[in-house]
Amino acid sequence: MPARTLTSLQDCQDFITGLKLLGTGGGGSPASGMEMLTQALNEGLTLGWIDASDLPDNGYSCTTFGSGSISEDTPGNLEEIYALGKKRNIPVRYAYRAPEIAVRELEAYAGVKIGAIVPVELGASNTPAPLVTAARLGLPLVDGDYSGRAVPQDMQTTYFLKGIPTHPAAIVDWWGNILILKEAVNIEMGERIGKMLGMAAFGVVYFANLLLSAEQTRDTIVPGTLTQALELGQAVHRAIKAGQDPIAEIIRVLKGWLLFQGIVTGKEWQDREGVMIGTTLIEGKGPFSGKRMRVWFLNENHVCWLDDQPYVFSPDLIILANPQTGEGYTNTEIKAGDPVVVLGAKAHPIFRTELALQYFGPRYWGFDFDYVPIEEVIR
Repeated sequence: MPARTLTSLQDCQDFITGLKLLGTGGGGSPASGMEMLTQALNEGLTLGWIDASDLPDNGYSCTTFGSGSISEDTPGNLEEIYALGKKRNIPVRYAYRAPEIAVRELEAYAGVKIGAIVPVELGASNTPAPLVTAARLGLPLVDGDYSGRAVPQDMQTTYFLKGIPTHPAAIVDWWGNILILKEAVNIEMGERIGKMLGMAAFGVVYFANLLLSAEQTRDTIVPGTLTQALELGQAVHRAIKAGQDPIAEIIRVLKGWLLFQGIVTGKEWQDREGVMIGTTLIEGKGPFSGKRMRVWFLNENHVCWLDDQPYVFSPDLIILANPQTGEGYTNTEIKAGDPVVVLGAKAHPIFRTELALQYFGPRYWGFDFDYVPIEEVIR
């Protein structure tokens, strides 16, 4: 039996709430994620996960995830997928079943039996997709992921840091195109190929890859993150129901900090090579009146400045949320006029190593300053 299950629409909404916050502005469309979960509940599927210690030792796990931009041009639900297909004169063959097809194609190509699925990251669409896929295939989902948050590239994952190759990979899109990536010269090139295929598919392609033994899976995941997301969303829900401050609950659960509070004054962005890149501009209110914050994102939030001075950086989490509802903003949906709090939390220790910071710190994103741990900034 799963260690935790989602049995109601409220469970699903709480899960999405937690995933949006841990998605740090990315992680896919919340509407898409909720639509997947709702459809699965209506079909009578069991949506849940198990502890990695319960994996059978003789089996393999894989991951499945979407690769592409989170821009406003990417469909966010089934209606938009079918509308885009009609506009492009492309029949929709798989839609949200694409990850399921990808897993089966990977099995067939690799000649192995997959016994479990692991999410690659936390996000409002990119975690529900493997959860529903596992349920449809009758497989357990592991309580953990390979990023501890949402990330834009394979290079910000534990498997990259451990030198685990991401090929072979099965790649499927909404429309029914199926490809096998037999080998990639390195993870960076495999990542680039995925983003380019997402552009070719008018939005997103779904990967199934990373065949790992049970022991490798346990050694590689950031454990317990699905339960963390659910409990975070439940804490927000309880606070709202009791008339309490949801932001205080988020800070408590994440052991994080309030970095800023204000109103969004603008968002500058562009869709470039399969990712959404831009900056959210915030004018301070309340105790931050007279101050300004800028938050730079590449799908997810990675660098913020306080009054034009570099402040907090990934791999630590930079979360933009609505102060009244406690709901996280994705960078697709946030807009001028939105009330916002900026929250920060520590990254998992593995992402603070020297190798990790080469691919996750501010210099990797093209900025001329070094990473400083968030707790040192706050102190």
